[in-house]
Amino acid sequence: MTANEKQVASAGKRGQVKSRVGVVVSDKMEKTVVVAVTRQVKHARYGKYIKHTTKYFAHDEKDACAVGDQVRIVETRPLSKLKSWKVDEVLSKAV
Repeated sequence: MTANEKQVASAGKRGQVKSRVGVVVSDKMEKTVVVAVTRQVKHARYGKYIKHTTKYFAHDEKDACAVGDQVRIVETRPLSKLKSWKVDEVLSKAV
């Protein structure tokens, strides 16, 4: 196997790209938005479902997002101290 064939073979073994769907809560920075992702977790003892919200700083190259938009973000290499996600697509615009 040549070095090029090894690179092609290893490229197919990478895992799935992490993605999240959330709502833009801040767009006051340049090329950066804050996306709140809400998930439901079942309490270990009581069985009640609890909402957990996590905020992600995401890169928005075209400044296309506004507060209230529902977006899909995907994980990427670290772009800054806080940004490791980028906006993949805007699912629905705010009214």
